[in-house]
Amino acid sequence: MSGLLRGALIEYGSELMGPIPNVVIFQFNPDAMTRTVQVPPRTVSGSSRETTQAGEAAVERIVLTARFSAADEMGQNKSLARMFGVGTRLAALEKMVHPSRELIGAIGAALGGAAAAGRGDSRQAIPRETYPRILFIWGTYRVLPVTLESMSITEQQYDFLLNPTQAEVAITMAVIAADRCAHDDVAEGARKYSTMAKEAQAMANLANTAEQVIELIPF
Repeated sequence: MSGLLRGALIEYGSELMGPIPNVVIFQFNPDAMTRTVQVPPRTVSGSSRETTQAGEAAVERIVLTARFSAADEMGQNKSLARMFGVGTRLAALEKMVHPSRELIGAIGAALGGAAAAGRGDSRQAIPRETYPRILFIWGTYRVLPVTLESMSITEQQYDFLLNPTQAEVAITMAVIAADRCAHDDVAEGARKYSTMAKEAQAMANLANTAEQVIELIPF
């Protein structure tokens, strides 16, 4: 089906318009996805005045299993599948859970060396490692900034070079809450877009059930 949308994980830089270093499109959309909304503990003491006052924001976690197979591509004699099986997709996913070291280290060393030379100082700054910034895209109305909390890779079949040709990856991710100090315009824009889409759907549901709600209220 040519019009089928596929879910994806996208690693992006500080600006989405810049080079996109890492994209994994799900070869097969997961059959199921578990979403857990963890509500922070609230005050329940009878002596408390504000038992309904919100504190920390709720945390939404998403669990899904992505499946990959190189069978069709190997049948079409595609070079990447022949050389690596599904290893390229697995490597791209694994890259999303590790801090970027080499590129950041090289840039930091160059900047630190230049600054030290300008001061006549032999010391060099040690660059900080940062985790990749990830967007989870699922359909038209869900574009969510997430952190990958766990990834369980099950390699199921291999070619004669022991490259994995079929694999399942169980992924747990947490939706990132709003953070004004993060200076991440892409994440903030994605979060606002997805929130507005959800609120619009909730309003549409209210319009659908307005008559039923009136019948439920006895006064």
